[in-house]
Amino acid sequence: MKRIALMTGGNSGEYEISLKTADNIYQMLDKNLYEPYLIHLKGNNWTYTAPDGEVVEVNRNDFSLDLKGKKVTFDSVFIAIHGNPGENGRLEAYFDMIGMPYTGCGMLSSALTFNKYYCNVVVKNLGIPVAPSLHYFKGETVDPKKVAEVCGYPCFVKSCNSGSSVGVTKVHGEEELAAAVEEAFKYDSQLVIEKMIVGREVTCGVGRIKGTVRAFAVTEIVSMREFYDYKSKYTDGQHDLITPADIPDTIRDLIFHYSEMLFRELACGGIVRADFIVTPEGVPYFLEVNTIPGQTAMSIVPNQIRYIGMNLTDVYSDLIEQSFNQL
Repeated sequence: MKRIALMTGGNSGEYEISLKTADNIYQMLDKNLYEPYLIHLKGNNWTYTAPDGEVVEVNRNDFSLDLKGKKVTFDSVFIAIHGNPGENGRLEAYFDMIGMPYTGCGMLSSALTFNKYYCNVVVKNLGIPVAPSLHYFKGETVDPKKVAEVCGYPCFVKSCNSGSSVGVTKVHGEEELAAAVEEAFKYDSQLVIEKMIVGREVTCGVGRIKGTVRAFAVTEIVSMREFYDYKSKYTDGQHDLITPADIPDTIRDLIFHYSEMLFRELACGGIVRADFIVTPEGVPYFLEVNTIPGQTAMSIVPNQIRYIGMNLTDVYSDLIEQSFNQL
């Protein structure tokens, strides 16, 4: 039986969601094939809590545990940490350095997709529609006139390296810009200001399953708030998720095409989720790629997987088996 370290926690606003994601994965793993160990990461503390309640520090020299004098090593790592350091490439870089297999995207793919601006630059070059935007580093002056010229109002001010809409503000006019910039810089040293694209927000899970890259389904996200912000995402009754989205087959197929292209061209692995805004004219504009999408019982991707008739336990087994071939 293969030992699997299931990494949870993290150092971002998505910490609690990561705990729920890991719990659902733990429950769904095939215990006849894998022996999972839940490894909790918070700051510099990487720990495992034994069944008897003993808390054991992970030896980061070789990613092992000392359990009552017995050294426990792992065959692979299932990364279930949203945000920093699981989704931005830092954890992946560590495992690359020690030669440890892990699920999902590699270091470069994770780092690229986590930065909203740099990811947009690459995606636009692939021919996928992307909203006009401006990029600023902390300390630079944000020119309201240039924002009005390039992005117009309303627009969105976003921290470049954050998830779950943390550090995102919808700005209706120049008088709101300075406060939005200050908010974004609380979470990152870079921000992006994007033109607001009017339309319906949809998302598409895509992964390499049994060696084949395939899109799962398109889900429409209907927020009860002004936009799909953190509160809307994680508060009951603040959004509806409609799978499959009620859109023409031609638009669905185009989103499938874009999502599978993103997976391949951005060198993704495992399962990711691509978000879009579909204009009234039927044009899907790229929003972002989530390389470690939520895997809670109510999350979008698990529901899409169930919708197309696939078994979550089998999918998670496939992700682990893929990890052994990535090094």
